[in-house]
Amino acid sequence: MVSLDRFETFKTVVEAGSLTAAADRLGQTRAVVSFNLKRLEAELGVTLLTRNTRQLALTDAGERFYLRCTRMLEEAQLAVEEARSEHTQLKGTLRITTTVEYALAVVVPAVEAFGRLHPDLNVHLSTSSTHADLISERFDVAIRLGRLLDSNHRAVQLSTFEVFAVAAPAFAWVKTLDELERVPKLGHVRLTELSLIDPAGGGHQYCPGFPALTADSAAVLQVFAVRGHGVAILPQWLVQDDLEAGRLVRLLVDHRFAVQGVYAMYPDTRHLPLKVRAFIDFMKG
Repeated sequence: MVSLDRFETFKTVVEAGSLTAAADRLGQTRAVVSFNLKRLEAELGVTLLTRNTRQLALTDAGERFYLRCTRMLEEAQLAVEEARSEHTQLKGTLRITTTVEYALAVVVPAVEAFGRLHPDLNVHLSTSSTHADLISERFDVAIRLGRLLDSNHRAVQLSTFEVFAVAAPAFAWVKTLDELERVPKLGHVRLTELSLIDPAGGGHQYCPGFPALTADSAAVLQVFAVRGHGVAILPQWLVQDDLEAGRLVRLLVDHRFAVQGVYAMYPDTRHLPLKVRAFIDFMKG
């Protein structure tokens, strides 16, 4: 019988794109990975990958086998997790990615509480201002905020939050959209346009145009706003303390920006791993 470990080796080589990268992911030497790959091909009696000094390429047989191999490993992993989940105890590692700001405000406390319920489960929390690739970087779930873009992944909405136009107290005179146009803007690279409703119920599209400063981090924009460099559109959960302390003021208080969503995204697999399902249900609760 072909070893499932060799299935995992083959799958990792395909997804990593090279023997060296696969060896790094598996914590093995390149020679061991190469040996297991050759043994797998010998046991199957087919060539799965063509390789030269620069790249690897799946053969037709390899592509078909990769799809079946992936499904088989998912089934095996599910069986292991279900066997381990007796008395709701989860084991293994749950890999999560989200932004630094949302991690500090929401995810870290949630992970702490979730960990107390499942002490045998290890959690790897990665934070970044860029969106990680769930497949190539091997994340189980990503917590994404704002507008959900088209994706091959599945998603569950966890909650919603409001965003406010905020600035240092020196900008408190800004009360209309026309006045907002006359002051410096602070822009986020992923927040290029937002819908909002004016006091009369009319709809508008807010676009910062050519911001005085653009960043890929809401926390960076928060700091620049507090220091008086312009107006930023930021989540309520991020700026509430600054508003209460008077470091920031809310502008356009009679306007309402479109409510934003918080989503849990995970790879589109046939079976959702128990650890992912349990974490998503915990976050929704």
